Amino acid sequence: MLETTRLLLREMSWDDLDVLAAIFADAEVMRFYPRVADRGLTALWLQRNLQRYSQYGFGVWAMVLKATGQVIGGCGLVPQLVEGQPEVEISYHLCRRFWGQGLATEAARVCRDYGFEQLHCPRLIALIHPDNHSSRRVAEKTGMQLIQQLPWLGQPTWLYAVAPN
Repeated sequence: MLETTRLLLREMSWDDLDVLAAIFADAEVMRFYPRVADRGLTALWLQRNLQRYSQYGFGVWAMVLKATGQVIGGCGLVPQLVEGQPEVEISYHLCRRFWGQGLATEAARVCRDYGFEQLHCPRLIALIHPDNHSSRRVAEKTGMQLIQQLPWLGQPTWLYAVAPN
């Protein structure tokens, strides 16, 4: 479990499916993804994420507000293959009513630190649609810099990256 001032990040479980399904069904949250996800697609995503915990020892963790115990989204590390190279991405998604409070940045920073200090990643990346200004700000506040544009999931995508200090 990772901890910040306002958040706990813990492994997801099947008990989180309802919250995740609501987040992934929100058209505004999923605006820069190929499509919104119904409950079935969300369950498949959750299953893959649970497998990552076993296979890699990490994945996307549930973001839990300390003050209430409520799951409000997810943030974590996802293995990716980008242009044939293995990478580890900081991934984050947040229930819309919690946007603009710095929670995604808070979670992304602790995931960045975990990736460098515990996993010894040589760098961490974020794959972001150029029009997703909020996600770009989170990446930049986490110390990432824009590296290049590339196609990803059939969309133009900017690759951000950060290396350990």
